[in-house]
Amino acid sequence: MEVRVDPLVCEANGVCEGLVPEVFELDDDDDLQILQPNPPKDVADRVRHAVRSCPKAALSIEE
Repeated sequence: MEVRVDPLVCEANGVCEGLVPEVFELDDDDDLQILQPNPPKDVADRVRHAVRSCPKAALSIEE
């Protein structure tokens, strides 16, 4: 699993960060950083939920 963000679409709403803070983080400039682009299997379901929950559909997963 590889998590990606489209920075041109992301509005830094922080939904993903709230759901999986160990994978997603908004930096001081409100740019989304993916801390673990290949997250461990124990958080995979939460990451999928965060991707589906993105209000702007800026996140994607490549399996």
